[in-house]
Amino acid sequence: MKSNWPKLSYSVAKETYETLHLFTQIAGKVKLKKMPWINHSWHVTLLISPKGLTTSYISDNDKIFQIEFNFIEHQMEVMCDNGQNRSFKLTGLSVADFYFKLMEALKELHLHVKINTVPNELIDPIPFEKDYTHSTYEPKYVEAFHKALINVQNVLMDFRAGFKGKCSPIHFFWGSFDLAFSMFSGREAPKHPGGIPNLPDWVAQEAYSNEVYSCGFWPGSEILPEAAFYSYIYPEPEGFMNRKVSPEEAYYHKDLREFILPYEFVRQSSDPAKSLRSFLHSTYKGAVELAEWDRISLEKQSLSND
Repeated sequence: MKSNWPKLSYSVAKETYETLHLFTQIAGKVKLKKMPWINHSWHVTLLISPKGLTTSYISDNDKIFQIEFNFIEHQMEVMCDNGQNRSFKLTGLSVADFYFKLMEALKELHLHVKINTVPNELIDPIPFEKDYTHSTYEPKYVEAFHKALINVQNVLMDFRAGFKGKCSPIHFFWGSFDLAFSMFSGREAPKHPGGIPNLPDWVAQEAYSNEVYSCGFWPGSEILPEAAFYSYIYPEPEGFMNRKVSPEEAYYHKDLREFILPYEFVRQSSDPAKSLRSFLHSTYKGAVELAEWDRISLEKQSLSND
């Protein structure tokens, strides 16, 4: 139902998004530090949960723990396999406050971790322990964002089911603050140029080491100040930007080199899920046809016939 897709406004919720983005980076870096490397950085991501965002399980020697953002009660929760846990409220905290509280909670649970405190993928970042600038957390904006993430994940999961080649989980990247999903052709890709702010080039080069179609959702950014869905392929085949896709409201963003579909259009459409599926299927088809992927071996019949 249309009413199940909440209204999102980047201009109104920007400060909350910025603070939450940095909160998620801190939790994500704990996972990065503790988990073994998985291709395309899949080991660092967060997952959507009924309550919010979770690291899922993290191993610390003989202990298993999980860090979860509870967007219903608006608190940070750390849970261990021995039944011990710690929690604290997310409201009223600066990034520095959050950092110190989470590190203290981990220490009390005898979980030992030291992270790199410089945020990734941001220009002119402030180290977490010094960041008293970002301190806005409005629960209603976070709740709407969480509901949108759940709705989007449901559609992405249905889309993912039609692909039988190598594909990623549907997961939340805390570096770029987006929900993402990727499919792979099985062929190697040209070396990625890197150049992402505060991210080692080798990370991007490993992430894009194989031909990939990616799609996802973010709540907005300075370069695109509105909630939107995106779709791209790497390497981008000639003619992709001129490919006709649906719905008509979708367009190619030349700076981002991605197709964009405004979230607000989807939200106001008579069938939001159908509108989003149309965008995903049309951009995927346009991308992989031009790139000459082996669709017969990579897709189930349901996706091939779209």
